[in-house]
Amino acid sequence: MIPMPEKKWFHINAEGKTLGRLASQVATILRGKNKRDFSPHINGGDFVIVTHAQKIKISAKEKMYYTHSGWIGGIKSMTLDTMREKHPDRIIRRAVKGMLPKNRLQAKFLKQLKVYKGEGHPHFSQKPKPLELKHHA
Repeated sequence: MIPMPEKKWFHINAEGKTLGRLASQVATILRGKNKRDFSPHINGGDFVIVTHAQKIKISAKEKMYYTHSGWIGGIKSMTLDTMREKHPDRIIRRAVKGMLPKNRLQAKFLKQLKVYKGEGHPHFSQKPKPLELKHHA
């Protein structure tokens, strides 16, 4: 049996960060691709805490978010500005979800992602390390 690697906690301040670049780097950490002993069929990633979700930069001018209930006529749409006011954490969560593999591990990876719209978070006892994201030119 393969031993499970120990999971670390990281804290990312999303203020002023671009959504797509933040989401791709968070997905890499959640999957554990930044580790030496990465294996695609094992959940070896770390926990990620993202704060200041409402202050993230998005390059799209007019973005719409859609949900469907499964019933006829059950489609609902929400603009980016409305989503930023009501549920800014869902913007980051949804972008990261799109960059994770579509398999049984996706739900486990998303449980390791904690997104908060303000400064505070309840995970101080885990001693998260602040993580500065790499900037791609």
